[in-house]
Amino acid sequence: MRYLDRLNQVLIRLLTVIGGFFLVAMVLLICANIFSRNVWVPIKGTFELMGFFGAVVTAFALGYTQAGKGHIAVDVLINTFSAKTRRLLQMVNNGICTVFFGIAAWQIAVKATTLMKTGEVTETLRIIYYPFTYAVAFGCLVLALVMLTDLLKNLTPPKERES
Repeated sequence: MRYLDRLNQVLIRLLTVIGGFFLVAMVLLICANIFSRNVWVPIKGTFELMGFFGAVVTAFALGYTQAGKGHIAVDVLINTFSAKTRRLLQMVNNGICTVFFGIAAWQIAVKATTLMKTGEVTETLRIIYYPFTYAVAFGCLVLALVMLTDLLKNLTPPKERES
């Protein structure tokens, strides 16, 4: 369990830093585009880059948000159940989400491989798609790993989790 927690923390930290760089690049590009639009002409390809960078920032934030329990949860009904029932529902939810995001990562990676083989590029800047698509797949995979870790934590008794 400690190994998975440590692996999650390393991956989450790495993705958070990379996502932060992409977010800063988005802000700088938007500011530069606004300035250049007022002075001269807009920067070509800004829309394409915002789409790619936004996808990376969002995908890389998924694991961090799940690890910090930052996703929206409506637990009005769940809180009326016993602790054992809540734990069971959490396990079911974590299991379903692990499978879902694992499949999502796999299918997105398959799409990225197809994009790589076909040589698909953007219309304006002629940027290749597949690295960004693989990045989104990796973000989903990290989320699946965090969900799997949460599932395993719920499966083990509290005393064993501490050791």
